[in-house]
Amino acid sequence: MEADMEGYEQECAEVFLKEQEKLLPEPIVSTLEEALEFLEDCLAVVLDSAEEIRAYWEEEGVDLENLSDEELLEQPEVFLLPSGKYLIVEA
Repeated sequence: MEADMEGYEQECAEVFLKEQEKLLPEPIVSTLEEALEFLEDCLAVVLDSAEEIRAYWEEEGVDLENLSDEELLEQPEVFLLPSGKYLIVEA
């Protein structure tokens, strides 16, 4: 089920660079290149829907039983991309 970032690298790097403090207490990347490298290092994935995110995290052993889809999409690891897909970053 794991999706990769192929074809979305630029979009993902731009969103993460702009919104990284949603996930991290302070900025750790300052350029698109650094953002892309960070996303590759932490094996970030791009998924299409809340259902895919739920399935991905359940596969990873994350307990999501009490989270609605809306709450799931509000998690700090979830970044909405301009394409409507979701970037998942587990730092």
